[in-house]
Amino acid sequence: MSLAAFLDLRGEAALIVGGGAVALRRAATLLAAGLDVRVVAPAILPELAALPVCAERRPYAPADLSGARLVVAATDDAALNDAVAEQARAAGVLVNHAGEAGRGTLRFPAVAEHAGVQVAVSTGRELPMLARALRESVQARLPDEAELRDWTARREAALTLAVTERAAALRALDADIRRAVGGAA
Repeated sequence: MSLAAFLDLRGEAALIVGGGAVALRRAATLLAAGLDVRVVAPAILPELAALPVCAERRPYAPADLSGARLVVAATDDAALNDAVAEQARAAGVLVNHAGEAGRGTLRFPAVAEHAGVQVAVSTGRELPMLARALRESVQARLPDEAELRDWTARREAALTLAVTERAAALRALDADIRRAVGGAA
C-alpha cells in the first residue's frame, strides 16, 4: 500500500535522467508543480529543451543527485534507470522509475483538476489505462468555480450558526454536494 499525499515542492530541485518522450511528460508535470527541473541526457528532445529546464547534454553521473529532492529515471536503458533509482533511494531522495514503478519510491498518478480541486488516481499496479479511465470519469464530475464558491459560502455561513442549525445546514450542504458529483446522498 502506498502513502497517498499531495506534496508542496515548489522551488525544490528535480533531476530527470533521460531526454525522451517520458522525460518530456514528467518535466511538464514537475514544472506545473513549481519545481526547478534539470535534465541530464546525451540526447534531449527539442520540445524538452525548449521548456524552462536546465538541459545538460551529457551522460548521467551519480554526483548529479546532489541537491535534488526528487529524481526521475526516464531513459531507454533499464540498467541505467535501475542504477539511478538505487542511488537516489540510497541518498534518501524521492525517485520515480519510469520503466518499473516498483523500483522507485514515487509514482505519478493520473490527475483530474478543475477550479482548484485535484483528484489523483493510482491503480497500485501497472495499469495506466485504468488510471486514465478513472481520471476521465472523475474529471467529468468536478464542480465549476461558481459551485465551489456557493458551497464554500454555505459552509462558512453554516459555521456561524448555533449547533443544531449548523448540523442541519452542513447535512443539507453535504447532500447537495453528493448529488452534484454523483455520490450517494
